[in-house]
Amino acid sequence: MSDNLQIASCRPHARGNPRRFGGPWNSRVIRQPRGLCYSELVPRRKANMGKLRISIVEFLNTAPLVWGFTDGPLAGKYDLSFAVPSQCAEDLRAGRADVGIIPAIEYQRMQDVVALPGMAVASKNEVRSLLVISKVPIEHAQSFALDTNSRSSVGIARILCRRHWNIAPEFMDMAPDADAMLARADAALIIGDPALRLRIRLDELEAKVPSSKDLCCGGEDEPLVKNVQTIFVYDIAQQWREMTGHASVLAIWVARRGTVTPEIVADFQASRQYGLARISEIAEGAALKLDLPPRALERYLTENIDFSLDDENLAGLNLYFEECARAGLIPECRELEFADTVDDARQKVAR
Repeated sequence: MSDNLQIASCRPHARGNPRRFGGPWNSRVIRQPRGLCYSELVPRRKANMGKLRISIVEFLNTAPLVWGFTDGPLAGKYDLSFAVPSQCAEDLRAGRADVGIIPAIEYQRMQDVVALPGMAVASKNEVRSLLVISKVPIEHAQSFALDTNSRSSVGIARILCRRHWNIAPEFMDMAPDADAMLARADAALIIGDPALRLRIRLDELEAKVPSSKDLCCGGEDEPLVKNVQTIFVYDIAQQWREMTGHASVLAIWVARRGTVTPEIVADFQASRQYGLARISEIAEGAALKLDLPPRALERYLTENIDFSLDDENLAGLNLYFEECARAGLIPECRELEFADTVDDARQKVAR
């Protein structure tokens, strides 16, 4: 144990409550070109002509939504592909997919699409897998690296810079590599499994020291970010909540108009229910692949991620669309149009 590794606490303040971690730490996975993602938990299936094509974000936080398709009674019924969030949006836009779980902001950038009701990847407070890490308090950041895998989180980060942190940094798009990002910029946005790994590692390190103002401990841990002695960590969803009082909706199911029937929508809802009933199983499998504690992953999927599009989440999503339009991030803010459900179809027949 050495005495050059420190953790200093930060009190809440008007423009956010970062977690400040002093000491030369870094996460092994974040330095990889891309992190180990959810798609590696399930076998990749070959394309099947004639089947509905579904593009799935390959991060762990989508696993409960698709578990019925990958490991449940709906396995083999649809043609599944896996990609990072930005690529899922491009696959749907280009017609390579019929349905995709895409960054919520991309709904407003597409035409002739409908959302599938009742389902989302959302967070009502702290999400833990959307992080801004910074070498300086965020109010002093002059340059900002943005994870190229992201679309919705990039939008939230830009809005927070403008409205919550009152900064106008130079933005740059970069691959999710914390070392490279903070070598070029004061702050960086990292999403998905790499961000979750970083956050779990920070929690583990923080738990090693007693809670007091000025604390000192040491260890043989590799630095979290190369050549960075102190990092400030901000949870994007929590910051959004502080600014707006609303939940964050990060991703939604979106389909090309005319490609889904009420029965298909019912399959998506059944897949979600199947997955939500098997969170422990999902967490155990992910722990083996991601080399992370299963209980931490289970808490993440049950406490930090909300898989509904309830009234609270929908209100947060509508506000997000309005803020994006105000900031010029989308051409206009249009109301969500949902695909028909089985109940809707029955009501139409009854009429």
